[in-house]
Amino acid sequence: MPTATHDGVTLAYERSGPADAETVAFVEGLSYGTWMWRWQREALSESYETLVWDNRGTGDSDEPAGPYTTEQMAGDFEAVLDDAGVETAHVVGASLGGMIAQQYVLDYDRADSLTLIATTPGGEAAVPIPADTQQRMLNVPEEYDEAATIRHKMRPAVTDEFWEERSDVVDRIVEWRLETDPSEEAYEWQSAAAVGFDESDRLGEIDLPTLIVHGTADEVIPFENATLLDEAIPHSRLVAVDGGSHLCFIEQADTVNEHLRSFLDDV
Repeated sequence: MPTATHDGVTLAYERSGPADAETVAFVEGLSYGTWMWRWQREALSESYETLVWDNRGTGDSDEPAGPYTTEQMAGDFEAVLDDAGVETAHVVGASLGGMIAQQYVLDYDRADSLTLIATTPGGEAAVPIPADTQQRMLNVPEEYDEAATIRHKMRPAVTDEFWEERSDVVDRIVEWRLETDPSEEAYEWQSAAAVGFDESDRLGEIDLPTLIVHGTADEVIPFENATLLDEAIPHSRLVAVDGGSHLCFIEQADTVNEHLRSFLDDV
């Protein structure tokens, strides 16, 4: 896997798809590895080159001491694209990755379009993580091993139906996370980037075609945040995924991918 370097931090990335096609570059969420984009990459594989990379502290990238900021992580993203020789890219980010993506398009000029999934503009107007979700993620039974802890914290991110009927996918996600999740310290350092993010007063500066995708039943980052983004970003289009969870791009991948392909083809 190739690597880029930013401020002494080594960042691992991967490219696939037609080398002569437009590039879609994905930014992963809090603690999640590049595996989270496998459904989108597969859907775009024939028409677009795709690029994924591990945030600092995750997977094959370095784990420098934190806390981290979205400014640092946007700089990491720029270093990856530069190292990969990508002149322009369609930028797609989810959750914390959506915050990094917003920061990136505000601070750098390599993006052709922006797609924000299950994310927030930050700031005082943003709707925070619901108290029940916070309590579940913080109160993990002491007897749980690493796999059980991942399951416990992940539960609010998916619907009851998915949890019960797609246990095979849940099991595989847990396996991937066991391989790539950050340490407890790096998790907290990445969390600091999310908590500290607030570019709400600059969103009007985003002069790019923007697709906003959000599940209406998101129990991690409530849907109201998508409305705030849509109201603030001039050239945006909001897609509400009916009954969709925080991981709507996995649970309802076909629906999300259809909207994403249509958006990218029209840009």
